[in-house]
Amino acid sequence: MTKIIPVIMCGGSGTRMWPLSRESLPKQFISLIGERSSFQDTLAMLDNSDVFEPPVILTNQDYRFLVAEQMKAAGIKGQIVLEPVRRDSGPAVAAAAELAALQSPQAVVAMLAADHSVKDTAGLAALFQTAGEAAAEGLIVTLGIAPDHPATGYGYIRPGAAITPGSKVRKVEAFVEKPDAATAQRYIDDGYLWNSGNFIFRADVMLSELAAFEPELAAAAHDAVANAKKDLEFIVLDADAFGRATKKSIDYAVMERTSKAAVVPADIGWSDVGTWSAVHELAQQDQDRNVIRGEGIVMHASNVHLRSDEMLTAVVGVSNIIVVTTADAVLVLDASRADKVKELVEKLKSEGRREPLEHKRVYRPWGYYQSVDNGPRYQVKRISVKPGGQLSLQKHHHRAEHWIVVKGTAQVTRDTETMLVHENESVYLPIGAIHRLANPGKIDLELIEVQTGSYLGEDDIVRIEDVYNRN
Repeated sequence: MTKIIPVIMCGGSGTRMWPLSRESLPKQFISLIGERSSFQDTLAMLDNSDVFEPPVILTNQDYRFLVAEQMKAAGIKGQIVLEPVRRDSGPAVAAAAELAALQSPQAVVAMLAADHSVKDTAGLAALFQTAGEAAAEGLIVTLGIAPDHPATGYGYIRPGAAITPGSKVRKVEAFVEKPDAATAQRYIDDGYLWNSGNFIFRADVMLSELAAFEPELAAAAHDAVANAKKDLEFIVLDADAFGRATKKSIDYAVMERTSKAAVVPADIGWSDVGTWSAVHELAQQDQDRNVIRGEGIVMHASNVHLRSDEMLTAVVGVSNIIVVTTADAVLVLDASRADKVKELVEKLKSEGRREPLEHKRVYRPWGYYQSVDNGPRYQVKRISVKPGGQLSLQKHHHRAEHWIVVKGTAQVTRDTETMLVHENESVYLPIGAIHRLANPGKIDLELIEVQTGSYLGEDDIVRIEDVYNRN
């Protein structure tokens, strides 16, 4: 059998998992259930060289270093492709098909989401083999999940007859939209399947269908791949071309219109991990159905999901709730209303709040910085730089900085001089000084940064030189 090229879509913002998931660190990069992130779990599922080629990761500029770092931690090598703008799954699938066709027009591709969960990973590999064989014959195959409850948050598939007698692959009679509760129950009674959003297809077949149904989208994706550039270890799709692609899901663009759609029924313990309630169901619960992760305590209560990574959080006498505590936000949620978190995040964004966008700890390719305190003309940050990491050579128009090293050794460039600053030593950087911070040592560098000035925003950074090619 021809091996499958797995393409992981890894660009979503994960608003339903706020406050743990934020635009700068979305849910696919967070350990919501086990010790690994869902992205790393997906990589692990594909670590089967008998079935899969090395993965291709479709992500964006904001997440490229997170992807690279988590792949390195997982011991998985693959190709990272950057979408210059977000354009839904239709253009992503089109670009993936174009990239695969560069290897071979008959290459078989599997599209997966980075933030889904599967309990039976061996079963998933077997299903992909079955789907891959059907895709090699010219079908566009999706995995249809056997429902275990009348979910209203998923689209459904009405399966038809087997494509050949005895085959596990069935024709698709219809894709249907998210139903109300009564309709969902009727769908289950009638043998419908959940639409998992996983698709397996031959590159040339998908490109042919896209050209027929969405010619402008197909042409934009072709040009975006043809004019792609290399940036460090990343491949960057051409921004002008990809920006012309119609913003449309692959369901609307192709799957609901093609005569080649097929489905493989799958009972593999799948979840899209779309709400905190879904996380609760997947996590290990105690005898009272409580889940406690981090610094938490629950008393005289049941069906409580408590997540607090940094500070003690206590729940007493209140059942059927979700409580998530971070350094700068607390969510208390009726478990039956978990689908309302996205609405909450939109409200916070409309009010111009920072909390939906980033945590107090903000990750960068060189390490992270974390806000400690701030006032009208000052801000205090904790900065951690990985061994070998270095910030950009930069200057500020509105602020001065004072760095105090508390761990490791800092290599500091200030205008024309370069110096080593050790633990319990400090250095002052006046307004306008051209400077850089680097960690030449073998342990993490940690320092306290005190900023003072009339404007302290992150956009008061003029980058002169940057090893990570950031603007």
